Amino acid sequence: MSFSMYSASIPAFRQILGSLLSILDKAEAHIEEKKLDPNALLQFRLFPDMLPFTRQIQIAADFAKGAGARLAGADVPAFEDTEKTIGELKLRIQRTLTFLDSLPREAIEGSAQRAITTGSGEKTKHWVGQEYLMHYALPHFYFHATTAYNILRHNGLEVGKKDYIGSWKAE
Repeated sequence: MSFSMYSASIPAFRQILGSLLSILDKAEAHIEEKKLDPNALLQFRLFPDMLPFTRQIQIAADFAKGAGARLAGADVPAFEDTEKTIGELKLRIQRTLTFLDSLPREAIEGSAQRAITTGSGEKTKHWVGQEYLMHYALPHFYFHATTAYNILRHNGLEVGKKDYIGSWKAE
């Protein structure tokens, strides 16, 4: 059985981004029901040296679109980090999903040995596609998505593992 770069990337990104959309819907309802300050939640950090909730969502979306683009040999679209509401964060995720859907499966399937460069200057790192996906893009994506989930859970949102994992389908 051969390794499918597409199956290891795009469906995984779609699954968790879809879950984040559902979780953000629940967060909106939670904020309204509990009469919370939405900005306090959007700027919440698990620890002072960690990034706030908004940045966790932005970065998770950035890793998904960046990995998809690099694996497909396409330009990485730039999304401004201007979101100030949960609704705007949901739009960012939806834009990311739309972009991922636009990438040709064939281009991603052929990316296991594609040369990929990340960073610049002294932080430049050279990868081949499969190494980039498995050891850089996916771990970073899951880290930021999980941290966003944990921030909401810490703030009383009643979600569980099923909400995070969401739904998936076998290919």
